[in-house]
Amino acid sequence: MARKFPLHPAHPERICWGCDKYCPADSLQCGNGSGRTQHPAEVLGEDWYEYGDWGLEVEPEQKSLTLPEKG
Repeated sequence: MARKFPLHPAHPERICWGCDKYCPADSLQCGNGSGRTQHPAEVLGEDWYEYGDWGLEVEPEQKSLTLPEKG
């Protein structure tokens, strides 16, 4: 089962968002030879999911949630 893509992660700069592995930025596992892929909120702002077709089903209560940080 795929994880839900977080709308407002607590520290998006700490994770690579390029695939479903969500690797730490300093330990990429995909081996594509490039740097970390930024979260859309880092590039487009906090309301990034409201514009365009991202293929996400956003529920009203999810818009204001911030996911807890994983240790």
